[in-house]
Formats: sequence, C-alpha cells, structure tokens
Amino acid sequence: MPVPDVLPPPTQRLAPLTTLRLGGPAQRFVEATTADAVVREVRAADAAGEPLLLLGGGSNVVIADEGWPGTVVHVANTGRRVERRPDGSVLLTVEAGTEWDEVVAACVADGLGGLECLSGIPGRTGATPVQNVGAYGVEVSDLLVDVDLYDRRSGAVRTHVPAAELGLAYRTSVLKGRDDAVVLRVRFALPGTADSAPVRYPELARTLGVEVGGQVPAAAAREAVLDLRRGKGMVLDAHDHDTWSAGSFFTNPVLPEGDVPDGAPRYPAGPGLAKVPAAWLIERAGFRRGHPGPGGRVGLSGKHVLALTNRGRGTTAELLALAREVRDGVSSRWGVTLSPEPVLVGCVI
Repeated sequence: MPVPDVLPPPTQRLAPLTTLRLGGPAQRFVEATTADAVVREVRAADAAGEPLLLLGGGSNVVIADEGWPGTVVHVANTGRRVERRPDGSVLLTVEAGTEWDEVVAACVADGLGGLECLSGIPGRTGATPVQNVGAYGVEVSDLLVDVDLYDRRSGAVRTHVPAAELGLAYRTSVLKGRDDAVVLRVRFALPGTADSAPVRYPELARTLGVEVGGQVPAAAAREAVLDLRRGKGMVLDAHDHDTWSAGSFFTNPVLPEGDVPDGAPRYPAGPGLAKVPAAWLIERAGFRRGHPGPGGRVGLSGKHVLALTNRGRGTTAELLALAREVRDGVSSRWGVTLSPEPVLVGCVI
C-alpha cells in the first residue's frame, strides 16, 4: 500500500513546531512529505483563496499568539543525493524539508568538508538560501549552486534557478519577505575532500589552534563549532530555555564608516561600509545576559544577548515587547536601529 505524501497533522498548534515554542493555532494544517505534495497543497490553498503559510523547521519565525487564519503547509520532503563530478568536487542535492544539521553531519561523516561551520543551526534546508544562512565565516552563498522553486504567480515549477539570480547578501535574498516562490530543493557544490573550509572566523581559529585562513579536518571544525554554539545557547536543547529562541534575533547592522559608534568593533562590509556586532551595541546600551522581559516569562538568553528566549510560559506579545525594549534602547543610546532577523508572521515589532 503506497505511503501518502500528505499526512494528517500531529497537532494544529504551531508553537510546538517552532524553536521559540510560541504561536497560536492554524485554521488548517497539512504536512507534505514530497515536493509534489508541497506543490499540490500550495496550489489548492491558492485556488481556494486561503491565506497560506509555509512552515519548515520553525527556527527563524515568530508567529502571532492568534495563530494563522488559513492553511499551514508543513514542508517535510526529505532526502539528499551526492554526485561526484569529473573534477573531484561533489554536487549535493537536498530536499527542502530535510533538517539542516542532519545534512551537515552526514556530509562530515562521509568525508565531505565545506558545510561544517554551519553546524548546529536549527531549521530545514529550504530556508538556507532564503536567509543566506551563515556562521563562523561561511555563508550558504559560498557553496550554493541553484534551487528548484514553485512559482505561485505562474503556477509552474522552476528547476535549477541559479544562485546568481537569488540576490544573496548578508542574511537575505530576493526570496526573503515574500511568499510567491516556494523552495523545493537545494544544490550545493562541495570541494570533495575531508578538509574544512578555510577558517575565516578568528574565534573559531583560536579554538582550533590555527591561523585565520588555515584548514583542519572537517570533523574537528564541526565539533569546535558545536561547542562554541552550545556555549552561547545556540544548539537546541528541550531542557534548556536559553535555547528556546529564534537564534540571533537582530542582524548586525551595516553602517557607513562615519556612523560607527566610537569604540565599536567593525568589519569591512563593502566600500565605505562596516558591519558592527549587534551584541556589542545591545550590551553597551545597558542590556545584560538574562535581562528579563515582561513578567519574566521571556528574556535575553543567559548565554548571549542576541537571543531572545521563551522561558517556558511566554507569549509572542511578551517576546515582541522585549524586542521593542532592546531595539529602542539601542536606538536611544547609539542612534542605530536594529532590524529583526526572524520572519514575523502575523505580528510586528
């Protein structure tokens, strides 16, 4: 008997499907376990004129307490394929609903370096090009070849859309903030060796005991990255409320060189521009690790001020109130307005 590619929902509550454990119910919920099912369910919702929310790993969203007044399609198509190319490199094809860290772990186990600095990042593979996910000196844009998309406007599936057409930039792409293009699968080019990518991030280089630009076995880099992320509460742990977050809530602002606050660390971000660590601005605006939000049911992580966390019984409204407090405090102190990194669903700061 064939296995259905659309499964009944385990629950219509959306909070358990997000890393923040926040968000109200869906009016209708379906779980699509193949790319064809994703396309079919999206088409059906569009034909019925229903509001549609695509949900993957729930790691980069903040969903309103009121929930979603339409259909939620849970993207759950999984699988990966590795193809050796004549030059020794590897083409890695991954279905959008595959958990991202499982992909990284499998590559490292197979002796394939390149993605290890992106270890421990929650969520599913389809979200990685949307956000141009990056960490510890590596971004998805460094390795992305192309994606397959469902175009809701035309009703057509577009295959092998080149990375160059996606407008990949710091934690963004042309896919972010829009819902008319649904990622179905993603392809990456890996060097085909067990060496890590060049270690560009100073903190990671120090941890590994190498010079910036050096390389180590990919497995060693993965373990070091996971250790660093755990120290910042950035590896999911159901028993640790410091990890009940959407990761870094604010992006590091990119400013004209002349607008960088005195004493702030700065990193090149293009001609005349510098990227400033949001955590530095937040801490020096008076917010410390563990800073409580309204009622104490949300707060800054006890390990990292960039993570806004649900302490177990919080609400989205409380989390957003904390986000506004931090944003406005930084603006008042430094004249810099921080922008949220997660997608806000049915809510605003």
